[in-house]
Amino acid sequence: MLGASMGVTSYVIDEQIPMKLFAFISLYVSSKVVFLMILNLFILVMNMVEIFSAIIIVVPIIVPVALQYGVDPVHLGIIFLLNLEIGYMTPPLGLNLFLSSLRFGKPLTEVYRTVLPFFALLLAVLLLITYFPQLSLALTSAVGAH
Repeated sequence: MLGASMGVTSYVIDEQIPMKLFAFISLYVSSKVVFLMILNLFILVMNMVEIFSAIIIVVPIIVPVALQYGVDPVHLGIIFLLNLEIGYMTPPLGLNLFLSSLRFGKPLTEVYRTVLPFFALLLAVLLLITYFPQLSLALTSAVGAH
């Protein structure tokens, strides 16, 4: 899977798909805020289905588009990682849910109910981090200053 993903990534970059995608998206989305909302929804759905190859394929497509909208690369990475974690625990396909069910010997429905408050908390944090980038970038600028 990883080899095929790398091949697809090379093809995507060679065909300049990120630039074409930005041209298409910019016809309909002129706001950075709306772009980030669509990006979060896309990454969440993608991560619920397939995570490993999606990272290899999607990141090279998303980064140039996000840069065109003025999204800081570190901020984008933090958004992507938080979306990955949320995707891992999103019912019904989240990998962490299946692992927790197996490890603790609990039915999936019980695990779903148990993680709902944490899921809501992570979504709230995702919104905060997405729309207030200074929350996630403050540490990087503080570290870079020293």
